[in-house]
Amino acid sequence: MSQTNILLEAGTNELEIVEFHLDEKDENGEIYKGYYGVNVAKVLEIIRMPKVTEMPEVRHPSVLGAFNLRSHIIPLVDLSLWLGKHRFCGTEEPKVIVTEFNNVNTAFQVSGVNRIHRISWEDVEAPNTYVSNMTRNTITGVVKMEGRIIFLLDLERIVSDLNPQLGLHLDDGVKWADGHHFRALICDDSTVIREMIKDLLQKAGFKVEALTNGKDAWEKLLVIKKKIEEENRELADFVQVVISDIEMPQMDGHSLCKHIKEDSILKKLPVLLFSSLITDRLRHKGESVGADAQIAKPEITFVATKSMALIKEVWGLD
Repeated sequence: MSQTNILLEAGTNELEIVEFHLDEKDENGEIYKGYYGVNVAKVLEIIRMPKVTEMPEVRHPSVLGAFNLRSHIIPLVDLSLWLGKHRFCGTEEPKVIVTEFNNVNTAFQVSGVNRIHRISWEDVEAPNTYVSNMTRNTITGVVKMEGRIIFLLDLERIVSDLNPQLGLHLDDGVKWADGHHFRALICDDSTVIREMIKDLLQKAGFKVEALTNGKDAWEKLLVIKKKIEEENRELADFVQVVISDIEMPQMDGHSLCKHIKEDSILKKLPVLLFSSLITDRLRHKGESVGADAQIAKPEITFVATKSMALIKEVWGLD
């Protein structure tokens, strides 16, 4: 299976997920299937198990090695081992899901691939605290479908844990000017990333309100819009830039951006998308919904500088 074209129109609040399974053993030795999913937008292709070469000085046993795919050397991670599962090697040949996000290619070995589902982000539930703690915070969403539960995996978290250099880092060497008091609304379903963006912007002199998904952000903007109309005030008095992730339960960043840009009062508000899905082959999606800027994770330091530039350009503030 090759995934070369993403057919979904941006801004429909839909996504496609590749459902796959891991054959696992419980404490009693019983075999069962664990069902998981990943956004199709991150999948380059699904292949048979390639010839793998061991990598020197690999610290985690889940990294099986690397293989050559069309002149690209790609590391292979055994998802069962990384998740701490007791892997069962059955008669079915394992499959390998080759991904691209954060401008990095990584492959993941799974027991088998089931099918692709098209769903709405409204059907994706955020994991509760218990599920998050039990799964090492690697579950970004839960989908109930056809009598089973599919866990959406946070592959970015897995990759950054295996290679910390690929994770988000605040640049403490940047000196920010004080006294701007710009106003930003940020939304990201990851508590860690949300707090990092908030910390960065506050250091840069921003007043920040942070929310967990696009739906909450849109409802907040509607409250602001009502105040603008009732009190005859300016939009910039309340918020001057929106910074949003793309993948979020309830409403994704593309849909949030489309809502903003189609509103007669809110459309002037600059929107910056900050996501692992900002790649050369997917950037057109943000452009199609009117995003003013798009920054690929993990380049978090650029979020503050680009937000300042957008505010100065749109609102004429210094």
